[in-house]
Amino acid sequence: MVCWSIEEEPIIYSLNHFTSTNNFKEIKKFHGHLLRRGLLYSSFNVLTKLMCSCITIASNKNTHQTLDSFFSSISSLNQVPFNMLLADLSRTGFSSLALRTLSLMHLHGVQLDSYALCSALTAASSGKTVNFGMQVHTYIVKAGWSASVFVGSAVVGLYSRTLLIDDAEMAFHEIPVKNSVCANALLAGYGETKIWIRGLELFRKMPSLNINYDHFTLTAALCACAGLSAIGLGKQVHAYVLRVTSGIETDVVLLSSLIEMYGRCGLVSKALQIFNLSGLEVGVRQRRDVALWTSMLGSYGRIGNYIEVIRLYQDMLAEGVRPDKIAFVAVISACAHAGKVDLGLSYFESMIRDFRLDPGPEHFSCVVDMLCKAGELEKAWKLMSQMAEKGIHISVSLWGALLNACKECGNVNLARIAAKKALVLDPQNAGVLALLSNLYANFNMWDEIKQLSDLMKERKIKKDAGCSWIEVTG
Repeated sequence: MVCWSIEEEPIIYSLNHFTSTNNFKEIKKFHGHLLRRGLLYSSFNVLTKLMCSCITIASNKNTHQTLDSFFSSISSLNQVPFNMLLADLSRTGFSSLALRTLSLMHLHGVQLDSYALCSALTAASSGKTVNFGMQVHTYIVKAGWSASVFVGSAVVGLYSRTLLIDDAEMAFHEIPVKNSVCANALLAGYGETKIWIRGLELFRKMPSLNINYDHFTLTAALCACAGLSAIGLGKQVHAYVLRVTSGIETDVVLLSSLIEMYGRCGLVSKALQIFNLSGLEVGVRQRRDVALWTSMLGSYGRIGNYIEVIRLYQDMLAEGVRPDKIAFVAVISACAHAGKVDLGLSYFESMIRDFRLDPGPEHFSCVVDMLCKAGELEKAWKLMSQMAEKGIHISVSLWGALLNACKECGNVNLARIAAKKALVLDPQNAGVLALLSNLYANFNMWDEIKQLSDLMKERKIKKDAGCSWIEVTG
């Protein structure tokens, strides 16, 4: 923590105020005042805060020039102000400027320490500028920083967040003395790329590497078990959590991971037990976090118990929990499958009106699917037109849902439009052509069927053969 002197506190407060109000003119005036009073270069805290304030609200065309001027104005090679600036830029989302700061530090002969390198790697990963991150990694190897577990963990995090898992593994193995931070960074990469088996292999190896499990490790392991439906190992992780973790009933992340794991493995009754235990503190029920509710809603939805999803959503509102976008996806989808169109539309309208949430593509898709299932083709088409006007991407599957509804209701004209839109997105989609062909067959439109057949031959489109799969153990 940075300790400010009495003189610095009002200066920092003023700069924060000008930044929050986006008042660049006042910051420039304040800059002149600090120069006249001789306060600017007497404190690295004030200098770096002023720089961050300027960059935060300056126009993009001036930020690089402002950054260059900042470096030119400081003759000291002390890393502290530069590290503070680099960290602030990385933390506030100015990834490219953070990386430019590192380049200027190197250019001006400022020594790069582990703090600067970790901040730069974080900026490179958040900005998806993996090539620059690789250059930093090369410098780390040449400068002898590879042995540092802190720098090594940042390198693993860079490759994990940019989904270069093989590089992340290599960086992990190069760290001589590992800890849970670098292991968790690699586990996060495995989870992001759904390579759950390798994630569980690392989880099993951690004790032999003298790496302790923490809450993030256990959460990652539960997510891997959920992805693989590995209920046996999932139960073992749950038992370990109960043995070593106190106060689990208030740990939202672990509890929601357990609910997800049991729900995805089909043990919804077990997921419900954990959900009912959540929020209990010394026998008194506390308001449960929305993440727990959405996990439980998803568990019921996956097994097709849509009536229970709707009931649980109503219980959530009764408990005074504000639903998020994920909860609305679950409950609107449940209404679609349960055939409760009016209720689903009321939830969609409530999302916008009562909770001030902007619906995303997934919410529109649920409503369109619900209207299609109910045969409300005109309403579905009107909503999809609104989506197009808002610039929301309409997927092939959504056009397929409208096409299938047209087939059921016998609406040939709208079916043609839906099929045309779907084939623009996926010209080789045999399922769309098959649906349209079936609709034509219902109306004895043999000439149109012949045209579709010729189109499939021309594009060399073949329908996939049906198949099924089972998991074999032993």
